[in-house]
Amino acid sequence: MATTAARTNPLSYLTDQLNDLKQKGTYFKLRVLEDEQAPVCTFDGKKVINLASNNYLGLTTHPKLREAALAATKKYGVGSGAVRTIAGTMTLHMQLEERIARFKNVEACVVFPSGFAANAGTVSAILGKDDFIISDELNHASIIDGARLSRAKILVFRHKDMAHAEEQLASVKDQAGRKLLITDGVFSMDGDIGPLPPLCELAEKYGAIMMVDDAHASGVLGRNGRGTIDHFKVHGRVDVQVGTLSKAIGALGGYVCGTRDLIEFLYHRARPFLFSTSFPPSVAATCIAAFDVLENEPERIEKLWENTRFWKKELEGLGFNIGGGNTPQSETPITPIIIGDGRLTMEFSRELFAEGVMGTGLAFPTVPEGKARIRTIVTATHTREELEQALEILQKVAKKMGIISNRVIESSGD
Repeated sequence: MATTAARTNPLSYLTDQLNDLKQKGTYFKLRVLEDEQAPVCTFDGKKVINLASNNYLGLTTHPKLREAALAATKKYGVGSGAVRTIAGTMTLHMQLEERIARFKNVEACVVFPSGFAANAGTVSAILGKDDFIISDELNHASIIDGARLSRAKILVFRHKDMAHAEEQLASVKDQAGRKLLITDGVFSMDGDIGPLPPLCELAEKYGAIMMVDDAHASGVLGRNGRGTIDHFKVHGRVDVQVGTLSKAIGALGGYVCGTRDLIEFLYHRARPFLFSTSFPPSVAATCIAAFDVLENEPERIEKLWENTRFWKKELEGLGFNIGGGNTPQSETPITPIIIGDGRLTMEFSRELFAEGVMGTGLAFPTVPEGKARIRTIVTATHTREELEQALEILQKVAKKMGIISNRVIESSGD
């Protein structure tokens, strides 16, 4: 009887690539959270000050959100059982969409399983191969993937460079096909804000669709956290607004806001909407409760910005590079500590963790080569004492590793 030759592993090339990451020092293992997503929490058995979360307002543990989730589970069960277009649209889903539309001052809204799905699903649904996308070079990966899926022709403009954006628009103005001008509201790696007013002017001048991904602005900028459209007062000038429910809102999912016709079209053509089971009732109810909190507890956003101002001032005082020069300057709670070298950044992150600070290292391909950093985000629920302790640890580890010089921390006292 013939023996079967040993099968060669067809995925061995992945092992080679992982080994390459290990050699470069940018390989990582997932850290596991063992309790609540909070300012101080336990990862991998160690209690640490958490500077890595997108939980801007501390809503992941808000009592009103917990109550809403439990009540919805008791009333409606744990799952919706189907995609929205078959049997999975529940009353709570419609109430959430109506709540967001009112909050954002638009005609209608549709929710998606994630912010990534909202971006990718929308761009690929509303454009085709004969159309054009004019996109900021630092836009989020979900925008890039949606652009590729649409098969439209992609023109990239230099980050926040309005002259270059106009040059790209002008180069295709006489060609058939729709034009989509798209930007992040807040850029997730550097924390700077997209220049919406001049972009809206360009969209209007060249007849382009204007789209903004407001993931990191939702709950952070604008009245009660309404985002960059409200921050810049460009209501009615942005055709497609994308937001997230998984950052400041504290739960899960993404949404798209716009005209009723846009939303009805996405109901019919956005593939992540058509082919994904809808939110569990608990998630929809939680998100509704979160928007009530945004309306009724504006002091949370005020505290977020108070902590952010303190954090940026102290980091600069210690000599950390937090942007500027050849890197965009943060204007939001996202505050990068830019190291540059990927290996050194990951080592810095590991040493910080050992000393009691959770600051995740980000290297290529998440950020460009030579721009590796620890991305820090302080929240509304961090205490001043926690932030001061984190600063002491950052200073201690950074001095030991030669990232900053031997300077003494001086509290701003504000």
